[in-house]
Amino acid sequence: MGKVKFISGDDAFAEGIRLARPQVVSAYPITPQTIVVERLSDMVEDQSLKSEFIHVESEHSALSCAIGASSVGARAFTATSSQGLLYMAEGLPYAAGGRFPIVMMNANRATALPWNIYGDQRDSVSQLDCGWIQVYVEDAQESLDMALMSYYIAEHPSVRVPVMVNLDGFVLTHTYEAVDIPEAKLADEFLPPYVSDNKMDLENPKNMAFSVGPADNQEFHLLHHKAMLRVADVVNEADTRFQSIFGRSHGGMVEGYRTEDAEYVLITVGSITGLAREVVDELRSQGVRAGVLKLRFLRPFPSQQIAEALVNSIEQGSAEVGSVVQAVGTLEKDISFGYEGTIYTNVNSALIKEDVHVPSYNFIGGLGGRDISKEDIRKCFSHMIGKEKDKIVWIGLGVEDDVR
Repeated sequence: MGKVKFISGDDAFAEGIRLARPQVVSAYPITPQTIVVERLSDMVEDQSLKSEFIHVESEHSALSCAIGASSVGARAFTATSSQGLLYMAEGLPYAAGGRFPIVMMNANRATALPWNIYGDQRDSVSQLDCGWIQVYVEDAQESLDMALMSYYIAEHPSVRVPVMVNLDGFVLTHTYEAVDIPEAKLADEFLPPYVSDNKMDLENPKNMAFSVGPADNQEFHLLHHKAMLRVADVVNEADTRFQSIFGRSHGGMVEGYRTEDAEYVLITVGSITGLAREVVDELRSQGVRAGVLKLRFLRPFPSQQIAEALVNSIEQGSAEVGSVVQAVGTLEKDISFGYEGTIYTNVNSALIKEDVHVPSYNFIGGLGGRDISKEDIRKCFSHMIGKEKDKIVWIGLGVEDDVR
């Protein structure tokens, strides 16, 4: 146990970055991320963080600066949100393809138009194919812990891929909670200094960020893809190591709640998970076998872990047999216009890939920061229990029939 402070999700993430000791912080403000880089600038000023703090002229420059720092072997950090992430989009595959283990915090926020500063997840979900590891956190404590764990994962010799850590805008970034801030010596024990040979070096010169034609280009992407497939094992390793040092675990790629014998499971991402757990507890008290499965990572996508969580063991007499849940729903703050929620597409692909045959529903809500209530989540479970015909459901529209 370290020092407990009552701080926001943004503050908590900044504390985690301080403990990770990045050598370069490239900063450009954008609501609701700004607090993170403001706090880091304070830490550099008071020398609690020894780092080069570079205030650049745009989000594009912030990522470009981080790429440059990582390319000479420095541990680098930057942060953004919404339109800022989209402005960075050109640089995202550069960082990933260069195998530069940058950590970036993204404060999830709606993208324009209409202009909106409140939180949904359409900004980061739109960048799932850019080659970054993507993780979504639930609360301020997980925010701080993932700041440390993300560097462990990104810099692991078998991975070396950048990580984007996503915090729900305002709901998490600006909400205050009690957070345990570990001692620096324990953080140092968990996360060793960054050492890499993937860097510009006058003593050992190499060609980096070069052009590759059709004869070899695909092989580079295959190597990147294989590194992503190794992430799940490294996440489990990081979580086990973190628990042994700090006494906390966040469950690896996914985290189930009352899923062991659940008949109806709601898949969630980010801060809405806590409210979904409360609804599950209420339904359980009414005899409904409900459960929640939190997706912590969207890239790499945890297909196998989802399948394992949805296939339960139940006792029938003295024998145990495999049983699949009756229905699964994906609740997300995203829409791929003209089709369905992107996370739902990924979940359905995982179910097919893992040979899990179960009715699947998509619940779309929270766009532009609209509140998702307990009643909305109850309706999601009622829709699954009733085996309703409509598979794509917009929740919280303010009308009785939300399905269109």
